[in-house]
Amino acid sequence: MTPGHTASLQLPAFLHGTYRSVQQKVKREGLRCAEQYRTEGTFSAHRQLLEVPLGEVVVAQGVVDFQQERPAWRLYMLSQVLGGVWEALGWEDSSAVRDAYEGSFLETPWGALFFTLARMGPVSAERTARRLEAVLRFWEALEGARYLFKAPGAAQTLEEAMEASCGWAMDAWCPERQGPVRARLESAAERMARATREDCLKAIFRQMPRALAAGHDLKHRQVLADPAFQRERLTTLDSRAFERVSGACTPELLEKLYDWDQELGLQ
Repeated sequence: MTPGHTASLQLPAFLHGTYRSVQQKVKREGLRCAEQYRTEGTFSAHRQLLEVPLGEVVVAQGVVDFQQERPAWRLYMLSQVLGGVWEALGWEDSSAVRDAYEGSFLETPWGALFFTLARMGPVSAERTARRLEAVLRFWEALEGARYLFKAPGAAQTLEEAMEASCGWAMDAWCPERQGPVRARLESAAERMARATREDCLKAIFRQMPRALAAGHDLKHRQVLADPAFQRERLTTLDSRAFERVSGACTPELLEKLYDWDQELGLQ
């Protein structure tokens, strides 16, 4: 076993309990983390971890957390720890705080899964590759639990949750559509990690039809669907703006389509 890896999934103790009790605990944890970041500029490991029994359900998204009076593992509430840190620090430089927190805890099973499912911050090819690589390193521990993610009351396997969350990455970066989810994620992560700008453009073009389909009220759909128009607009983006869409994540592409749609309406 690789050093630092555990055979079973462990989560921070403050993530277990009723919704109200977890909310109170994450608020205290956010204050603790904020004070540490203020004085040291870093985050340290959360002090108490608990083992998740084999097959137990982890609530991974807030929209499916309907039984709030029932004790449960509430992974998604890590976002409230970050919210507490931002609030305690006066919301200054929130992206730097988020990146520091992610950098500290991406090397834990729970941190890897949380940041991959939550997709916090611009979902660039480089950032997504790091997140997928982290989940893949902890795959055996993570697959011991089941996850409530998008479908209320329907607990999913790790493979199903990852497909629901990262299907866009597999479609854009591993279009062969063959093999198990884990193998396709490995291929996608490897390609994203070494992607050139042209590689990113090809992945974006593969994913654009899905983004266009999601934009139900786009007014200049025919123009936006033209690959020549897409390439012209994408090649004029500066490095920071291009990095934001470089992973070919559907919501990021849809946001860009709406920007272009608005610009076309002003011409």
